[in-house]
Amino acid sequence: MTTTPAGLGHHAETFREDWLEGLADAYARTVRRVPGAYGVVGRHAPRPGKVAVVIGGGSGHYPAFAGLVGPGLADAAAIGDVFASPSAEQVHRTARAADGGAGVLFTYGNYAGDVMHFGLAARRLAAEGIVTRTVLVTDDVASGPPPVDGQDIDPSHDRRGVAGDFFVFKVAGAAAERGDDLESVARIAARANAMTRTFGAAFAGCTLPGAAEPLFTVNSGTTELGMGIHGEPGLRTTRSLSAAELADELVDNLLDELPPPPAGGDGRVAVLLNGLGRTKYEEMFVVYRQVNRRLRDAGLRPHRPEVGEFVTSFDMAGISLSLMVLDDELAALYDAPCDTPAFRSLPGAYTAEDDLRADAPAPVRETTARPVRDGSTPGGDLPATAALQAALDRVAAHEDELGRLDAVAGDGDHGIGIVRGLRAAVAAARTAEPGPARDPHSAGTALLTAGLALADASGGASGALYGALLAETGAVLTKGGPAAASGQETAAQAAGSGGAAGRCAVTLLADAADAAQRAVSDLGGAEVGEKTMLDALDPFRRELRARAGDGLAKAWQAAAEAATRAAADTAHLTPARGRAARMGALSHGHPDAGAVSLALLLTAVGETLA
Repeated sequence: MTTTPAGLGHHAETFREDWLEGLADAYARTVRRVPGAYGVVGRHAPRPGKVAVVIGGGSGHYPAFAGLVGPGLADAAAIGDVFASPSAEQVHRTARAADGGAGVLFTYGNYAGDVMHFGLAARRLAAEGIVTRTVLVTDDVASGPPPVDGQDIDPSHDRRGVAGDFFVFKVAGAAAERGDDLESVARIAARANAMTRTFGAAFAGCTLPGAAEPLFTVNSGTTELGMGIHGEPGLRTTRSLSAAELADELVDNLLDELPPPPAGGDGRVAVLLNGLGRTKYEEMFVVYRQVNRRLRDAGLRPHRPEVGEFVTSFDMAGISLSLMVLDDELAALYDAPCDTPAFRSLPGAYTAEDDLRADAPAPVRETTARPVRDGSTPGGDLPATAALQAALDRVAAHEDELGRLDAVAGDGDHGIGIVRGLRAAVAAARTAEPGPARDPHSAGTALLTAGLALADASGGASGALYGALLAETGAVLTKGGPAAASGQETAAQAAGSGGAAGRCAVTLLADAADAAQRAVSDLGGAEVGEKTMLDALDPFRRELRARAGDGLAKAWQAAAEAATRAAADTAHLTPARGRAARMGALSHGHPDAGAVSLALLLTAVGETLA
């Protein structure tokens, strides 16, 4: 027995039996095991007079193939070992279990082992008087040349079948469910295949049950464009891509490959964004956002888009995009109801009106602020905005480090979250600080607005605490602004001197720091010494008040240095709040991420004052 990356131990020799039995137990309402075979048959099958749609392939691709068995889709699925075809014997037994006397349609991906074993099973069934037809799925554009008009031999038959399997299976199953005869079911399944194209990309390989090493790998920092679901070579290797860049690659490799719309077509395309096993759904939705835009810009109308896992490759990291060009018949069959362990469609769940509603542009909320830059704050920014921009630049430069410190406490998103929140804070402050450059009331309004924006964009506990810190600081400055501005010295003089205005400014900011500490403590329930951002904030506010006579710049810098030392000292504390407390001694020797990020922020602000 070996352990997979998921941490589960598997006996390679019994894996297929074990998972099929578990599937049949979990979904006994829909499927049952084929007696004496590695296959499942729908509870609805066999049905006298109905064509049986039989699919199949190797293990490791769930939901394909056993997860797509049920009323309205496949009648049965024959299953091989991991990434291996089921044997002819297994296919024969599975087909016999599903046969209702109207013939059997075999449909599966175009792989040599599957073609041979399903072909042998078809010959045996024919000898027994059971008529069969076969439709190979050949949707993967990366695995062979496109069809050429006027040629007797279609080179696309060399292409393998990948996630487009789902479209062909769904259309064939719906046609059989409505009562079509075998020739008609085969015809419409072949048309679905002819109208379907898929292109995929992989970021990491997979490790099979019973294997000590990955079956195939993808070099770190790269993306394999066109790699197959068994690790078959793709078209090319490129650097790691952003979600939008990946979406563009997927769409660009399909647009020129799409067949012309059939009679009755109106630009509708069924869309399937398929995860290959390890890619998170949220990541796929980010990719689909750009896919949807690109398809609509190309004059296509996404019809009933699906985002999820349909044809996987065990624990492979990757994604594929499948498109099926629709006419009225294909669309009706694709929308027809079905009920399987992995996919369910209710009657009337999707209508033509849904396409029309999806065509209407949705309001876009723009949340991206000015990108992080290296160097100083932007020219022309007023004090609060300039200080926040400096803080953003400094914290962004340490984003990875903050993430590593946070991971020790059982999380890991502190750097990402605070940088995202500070971006929103800078954008909000830039809008809300319209007053004179030396007006503390204007700066207070900007910080109050920035705090709310930070909490909204960052989310999580850290976002709420940082938002409270900025908002409370802004509230105090807003109330105390006129008094602070009453001295005769300019703000620039106050920053560098110990005069009346300088002392007033430091005292006002110390009051703001006190209020921020109370707000953070009340909101988070923490106290000084419990390994939180308070352990950096408390020495900062104390030192700031003690240095009131030194002038704002010197006082702030001394206070920021105290915060930095205190943040480093949190490495010797034991956390007492939140998830970090449950991690216990694991965080000993590592400073608190929140305390470190606060010290970075305060130091950057001090540099703008200097």
